[in-house]
Amino acid sequence: MIAFIGLGNIGNQYADTKHNAGFRVVDEVARRQKLSFVPGKGNYVFAHQIRMEFLLVKPTTGMNRSGNAVRDVAQTWDLLPQDFIVAVDDVDLPLGSIRIRPKGGDGSHRGMESIIYQLRSDKFPRIRIGIGTNENMRPAENYVLKPFRSDDQDTAAEMVKAGANAIENILIHGLNNTMSHFNS
Repeated sequence: MIAFIGLGNIGNQYADTKHNAGFRVVDEVARRQKLSFVPGKGNYVFAHQIRMEFLLVKPTTGMNRSGNAVRDVAQTWDLLPQDFIVAVDDVDLPLGSIRIRPKGGDGSHRGMESIIYQLRSDKFPRIRIGIGTNENMRPAENYVLKPFRSDDQDTAAEMVKAGANAIENILIHGLNNTMSHFNS
């Protein structure tokens, strides 16, 4: 079982913000797979694809406490850190770019920091979704909680599709193949 965790914040006020790129990616996979999210046994919603044995998960804890939801998913589904793949926004990558890594630090991202803390490991893959533009991106807390500018909407939509393509590619071809394809 693989659990794809999309990071974001719940609520209409955050729906279109840059920080919700992870939510948008798992939502796109759910749409393609005709899956619906249901409440989990903890602070998350999930969609389960039985045939391909994967979960799509969206923490409902708020970004900075995402690790609490991931810990709940790990306990409920008996998953190890390497069974998770986190889709996370990255202000240091240009808008539209995707970088997939097999492990790593938190990159100053509070959601990732929370997950690493709760799993007691940074040895899980992540799909880093570039949200950086030529706007002033510091302090990052102010930048990521705003929607994309109208000029960037099309690129952002393509980025979400690329993130969903990466997840589907991982399911079919594995992590290493997907990294070589998407990181090139």
